[in-house]
Amino acid sequence: MSNYFVERNLKNLETIERLLNELPSFCFDYFISIESQTSTLTRLNYAHDLKIFFYYLQEKKFRKNKVVSGFTLEDLESVTANDIEYFLGYLSRYFYDGKERTCNERAKARKLSSVRAMFKFFFNKNMIGVDNAAKVKTPKLHEKPIIRLDGEEVFNIIDVAESGDGLTPHQRAYHEKTKVRDSAILMLFLGTGIRISELVGLNNDDLNFKDNSFVVTRKGGNKTILYFDDDVAAALQRYLDYKEKNYEDLKEPTALFISNNKGRITVRAVENLVQKYAKIVSPLKKISPHKLRSTYGTQLYRATGDIYIVADVLGHKDVNTTRKHYAAVSDDNRRGVVGKVKLRPDED
Repeated sequence: MSNYFVERNLKNLETIERLLNELPSFCFDYFISIESQTSTLTRLNYAHDLKIFFYYLQEKKFRKNKVVSGFTLEDLESVTANDIEYFLGYLSRYFYDGKERTCNERAKARKLSSVRAMFKFFFNKNMIGVDNAAKVKTPKLHEKPIIRLDGEEVFNIIDVAESGDGLTPHQRAYHEKTKVRDSAILMLFLGTGIRISELVGLNNDDLNFKDNSFVVTRKGGNKTILYFDDDVAAALQRYLDYKEKNYEDLKEPTALFISNNKGRITVRAVENLVQKYAKIVSPLKKISPHKLRSTYGTQLYRATGDIYIVADVLGHKDVNTTRKHYAAVSDDNRRGVVGKVKLRPDED
């Protein structure tokens, strides 16, 4: 595992430990029980979700008569289904770590899932007598249309990254130094469907130009070999040549993609560069690195017609996740049948 992923994992573990010190002591047993079945990032998300939940209970149910770390299993057992439903309503607008936040239905469903899993654990262990979280219905999820670039927009975003057309004078001042890197990043997203976390974690020695492949570290730390075509290979090679000639005294010499301050590029920096170019070629679409991944998934399904291949390449454990890309293609198919069924005879 690269230094980047090791450092990020250690940082997440430290944050989980800090959050557990703020949570009721019985939560420690729960997190020990799920350690072998979950990734560090998943447990970190659970810890944040449960912190929000318990601080809500402290404020609204127990009226701040108890400190959260002092909650007992008897307190947990006293939490009703109504309390949890009120919690879901509270999530529409709340404060956490000093910031005002909001949750849509999908985010509420995830937090409810975290709460349910904890209640289920203690109920199954006979440590509480009732599992009221199981009585709460999941918020209804409204399916959103898949936002992605179409074929022409894919060509255009790469052209803009290479030429700088449409950039502001301020953006152009930096573009000459970053265009080779930015083009390689966009090509890699659109040519392989890589996740943003996988991209920023890539090292120079993860690339193999003999067979146009590279190694990615996926969720849970598993390594997978992905392949790219000659266009992506050329963009990566141009970037490596440019980096060798123009960068010295790098803070992390092993990192593939480098920021302007000579360190490993960050997730935020990649998000910003994608949005910068996407606004020029598709101003009405909110394009993110994940939307570029959806673009690749859709195009791959169109090319192969095999949902299982798409799931494997994208690294989806559940093929139902991949069906979102299929749904995007289905809309095109429905549009394509218009006029195929004749209601009147053809005129001579």
